[in-house]
Order: sequence, then C-alpha cells, then structure tokens
Amino acid sequence: MTAIEVPPRAGRREWIGLAVLALACVLYVMDLTVLYLAVPAISTDLRPTSAQLLWIIDIYGFFVAGSLITMGTLGDRIGRRRLLLIGATAFGLLSVLAALSPTAEWLIVSRALLGIAGATLAPSTLSLIFHMFQDPRQRSVAVGFWIASFSVGEAIGPLLGGVLLEHFWWGSVFLLAIPVIAALLIVSPRVLPEYRDPDAGRLDLVSAAMSVVAVLAVIFGLKEIAQDGPSVIAAAAIAAGLALAVGFVVRQRRLPDPMIDVGLFRLRVFNAALAANFLAIFIAVGYFLFVAQYLQLVIGLSPLEAGLWSLPSAVAFIIGSQLVPRLLYGVRPAYVVAGGLALASIGLGLLTQVGVTSGLVPLIAGSVIISLGLAPVFGVTTELIVGAAPPKQAGAASGISETAAELGGALGIAILGSVGLAIYRSELADRLPAAVPAEAVEAARDTLGSAAAAAAQLPGDLGAAVLAAAREAFVVGIQLSSAIAAGIGLALAVLTLAVLHNQQPTALERDAAVASTTAAHDGPGVPPG
Repeated sequence: MTAIEVPPRAGRREWIGLAVLALACVLYVMDLTVLYLAVPAISTDLRPTSAQLLWIIDIYGFFVAGSLITMGTLGDRIGRRRLLLIGATAFGLLSVLAALSPTAEWLIVSRALLGIAGATLAPSTLSLIFHMFQDPRQRSVAVGFWIASFSVGEAIGPLLGGVLLEHFWWGSVFLLAIPVIAALLIVSPRVLPEYRDPDAGRLDLVSAAMSVVAVLAVIFGLKEIAQDGPSVIAAAAIAAGLALAVGFVVRQRRLPDPMIDVGLFRLRVFNAALAANFLAIFIAVGYFLFVAQYLQLVIGLSPLEAGLWSLPSAVAFIIGSQLVPRLLYGVRPAYVVAGGLALASIGLGLLTQVGVTSGLVPLIAGSVIISLGLAPVFGVTTELIVGAAPPKQAGAASGISETAAELGGALGIAILGSVGLAIYRSELADRLPAAVPAEAVEAARDTLGSAAAAAAQLPGDLGAAVLAAAREAFVVGIQLSSAIAAGIGLALAVLTLAVLHNQQPTALERDAAVASTTAAHDGPGVPPG
C-alpha cells in the first residue's frame, strides 16, 4: 500500500507565532473602530467641513479594501513575514503622524496612508497561518483564533479609546498602535517563518493600480448610495469600478506573471465559499449599523456604555469561532455554514421584536445569537477560500477573501442602510406633529442623530414629540431591515447546502491519511494509532 503523506503538526513556536499574528489583526481592526469616539473632539479641534469629516472616517477603510489584493500578491513575491514587518513599521510611524495632525487635510492623508499600511496585515497573517499550520485540525483552530482576534479588536478599540479620551487629546487614540507594533516587531522575527513563492515574477504596477482604483470606486459609490441615496456620481463610480475590474481580469489572463490566477474563480468550492463569506459579512455589518445607533440614540447610552453592552456579542463571536474545529470534525462544511446562517437568522428574527422602551434584552440576545451563528461561517468559508488555492498563491487568495469581505460590508451598509433609511423617512412622515417647522422636519428626515439635534432646538413638548416620533420610526426600520436580513440568511443557508454538499470534512481527510500511513507501516490488521 502506498503511504499518504501526513502533514506536519505545528509546535510551540507556531502557536506563539499565531498569538503574534493575532496582535496584528487586533491592531488592524482597532484602527477601524477607535476613531468614532474621537469624532466630536476632532470636529472641535481641527474644524473640518462635513465632507472632510466623512473622508477622515471613511478613507482608512477605502484604502484598506483597495490595497488588499495588491498586498496579498506582493507578500507572495517578497515574503509574507517581510511584508508584515514592513507594513507594521509603516503603520506605527503613520499612527504618530496621524496623532499629531495639525489640520484636517493632514489627518485625511495620514489615514489614507494608514489604510495602505493596514492592508499588509490581514493577507500576510492569514497566508502565514496556512503555511504554519498544515495539519487540517490545527489549521481550523488557528483560523478560528484568527477570526476571533478581529472581534477582540472590535470590542476593545472603543473601550480603550473611551478611556484615553477621558484623559488625553483626540490624537491619543492613534497611539494605541505603538505598543502593539513594538511587540510585533520584537517577537515576529523569532517565531514567524518566512515564505514566498520562489517562482513569482515581478509585480505588475498597472495591475496593482487597476485593482486599487476599481475597489475604491465601487466602495465609494456604495457608500454614497448609503449616505445620500442613488445619484449620478454614485452610479458613475460603481460603473467605472466594475469596468476597471473587468479590465483587470482581462489583463491577468494575458500576463505571464499575473497578480492573481483568475483560474481560481473556476473552482466551485472557491466561488461558493467566497459568496457565502461575502453575504455573511453583508448581513453582519448591515445589522450592526443599526445596533450602535439604537444603543446611543434610542436608549440614550453614552459611547462607553454602548461599548460595554457590545461586549456580549464580541465574546459570543470569540466562542463561536473557537467552536469551528470541533464542528468540522466529522461534519461537512456545508452543514456548518448552513447551520450557522440559520442560527444567525434566528437572532435577526429576535431583532424584529426590539421596541423603543423595551428593546435592550431582545437586542443583546439577538446580537449574541447572530455572533454565535456567523463566527463559524467566517472561519469555515475563509479556510475553504484560501485552502482551495495552491500554497504559493495563498497570499493572493487571502487578499481576495479580505477584499470580498470589505465589499460585502460596504454593500450591507449601502443596501440595508438605504432600506432602513427609506423606512425611517416613510414612518417619520406619518408620525411628526403638524406644528413642526419645515426646517426641523427636513433635519429630522436626514438621520436619527439629526432628529435629536433638531428636537433639542424646539419647545419642550414639541421637541419631545419629534424625538419620540423619530425613535419610533427608527425602530420600525430596525425591525423590517432585520427581517430582510433574516430572509437573506435563510436563503443563503439553503444555497450553501446545495452547492457545498459534496465537500468532505477536512479533519476526516486528515484522519484517513493517518490511517493509511499507519497501515502502510504496521501492516494489515494493526489498528491505526
């Protein structure tokens, strides 16, 4: 009998390396979330225009999304550990630059450069994990840990930022990155292996520019729709981005050394897992958009209190991501993904029961159930996406995975956000008292935050009536948007079962390899051990 090669198992060094990679992921997410609490202080100090403030908030995510494919491919060529260390160093220096920004324009440029540096972190960490953990069961644990680290960053970013803003200036939130960067630079060379594609050609700069501009244009258009509704500018941006994406694919087919092998998209498992990951992010970001506003603007919690109430969901996400290895053992990925989506849909169903005065319990319970359901989905689909690619293309595949996640998030905000806003405006029109001045009506129609500000400028009873009407309209928007997201989750669960039902559990494949190898060494009749 021919022995099947058993993949090597990771040891102590690899697990320490995983902890170091998790630090990079925590840093990556913290910089996405920590700025929101600092917006009032930035507005007072730098006095940005409304457009400049939007760019300060959004441009980091724009450039992260636009640079992910390029950075994933670059890591395959120059070395994934080297790219991680270069990116982390740049991230630390640029964090100081952002913290000391004297003008809004300076801060916008700093945030854009931080996005480019941040784009080196996620693809590098994920591709290194697939190189370090080749045993399927260990790799599942490692990917689950990697997924959980993002949730940790999302949870602690606002909390640490709130503490710093209580005692220091707004720029201090950017300096949270410095100790994390220092630990990363000191420990990484000792515990992380280097890996690069030995046959990689040089990076095609035209392709890199096309991929960055294509993703930036599409996300910009989606965010414009979410903010102001459909417009010519938004449609033109999305059309230009899609045209560039098509041109990018055509160019890759002709290049002798393409940035990504478009043949990956001919793999059924790759496409199905990518689509499931994309739509799961769509659901997650879409519902979370309403939760943060509900906690602060309907219930009236402070940013720090809202952050604390967000912790149960983050903890549930960590628990759910760590269940992936157990679930994968003997269970087909299709069942894990479909089951997780079905559970998340139940949680979204709970959000339809949220009320103006009695919504905290169903909100927190629903959020916890959604996190428990979606965390395994992200872990399994990520492993299927990167695992379907050849090892030398792991960086490019992880870049595609992260880019799809960013696009899914932007689309979730654009579509579910637009649906929620349309419902809010329709309900508000029927609930506002006739005595409300026209300018206050116009302000209240914009957002719930604008409605609260407008209500504060009106006489007591009339202001209270406007605020109550806006809160009731917003809650109706939450309920109906959550119902739509729940329907999408259930439909996706059914489709996942149909497309991935033949995909075998990776853990059982590994056990079969062990059994075959042991049998080859021990001879017939000897039980594998």
